[in-house]
Amino acid sequence: MTVFIPDTLVASVTKTDAILRQFKDLNVWRRGEERAPHKPLLVLLALGRLQAASERLLPFDEIEAPLTALLEEFGPPRRSYHPELPFYHLQTDGVWEIQTDFPLTARKGSKNPLRSELREFKVGGGFPEAIYSELRKRPEAVRELARQLLAAHFPESLHEGIAGAAGLDLSGTVRNVRRDGAFRSAVIEAWDHRCAFCGFGAMLDRADLALDAAHIHWCQFGGADSINNGLACCSIHHQALDRGAISLSDDRRILVSSRFHGNEQVEPLFHALSGRPLRTPNRKEALPGEHVIDWHRRQVFRGEARDFR
Repeated sequence: MTVFIPDTLVASVTKTDAILRQFKDLNVWRRGEERAPHKPLLVLLALGRLQAASERLLPFDEIEAPLTALLEEFGPPRRSYHPELPFYHLQTDGVWEIQTDFPLTARKGSKNPLRSELREFKVGGGFPEAIYSELRKRPEAVRELARQLLAAHFPESLHEGIAGAAGLDLSGTVRNVRRDGAFRSAVIEAWDHRCAFCGFGAMLDRADLALDAAHIHWCQFGGADSINNGLACCSIHHQALDRGAISLSDDRRILVSSRFHGNEQVEPLFHALSGRPLRTPNRKEALPGEHVIDWHRRQVFRGEARDFR
């Protein structure tokens, strides 16, 4: 049976794919296993503004605060944040342009512009006209591009939270990433179908309910789909692990961030676990490796651990 595909549909898919390819290999700063999602977060913020029908060029002084908030919440922990760097350097990837009537002064000893001048001169940055026009005509491409960036730089548990903070609507995405379920099955079985932190375990018929397999060292930054890089986590502790509210010490004791707080339910779910050993899996090789624990503490965990001594 021959299936007829309209030329207009083929052309639409081809243009969407072309847009996705332009953003696939962003020149993201790297040093070893450190993560630097500054450019992807800026693009996601710009996509959210595009969905809201904002102007093509976004003044730096208007997006400085929301971009800084994204970096603080979803970037690696840092002493200070510099939204001016992705705003300026994304130009080198060919998917962003800066327009200003004034020559920008570089900081002493670097090529980076002064943040104060970006604010003062209301320097605008945005997608080039050709990309902007195509994205405005193809809302499905905006959603797919957002999904592509999220999948490349963040674990799935954070996608909806980042999209919401960036003002993005991801509903109606055409294509989804297919994932191998072998890692999830192996990790959950190794932890006896119970959360490694709190011991929660529940099933609906034969299916685990609200139980995930979390990567400790994110696969987006070199983490392997190996059993010693995974933890069975209930949905609450999975989110907390990926957001940096909890982590592990070298001897696999539970660390709870001193910056984490909440209502009375936080005490039994988190604070009472502080300093306790992680539960023991039924397979020795499933114990988290020292390297993956170290990566998580350096790249994801936020603030200092609560004193549990």
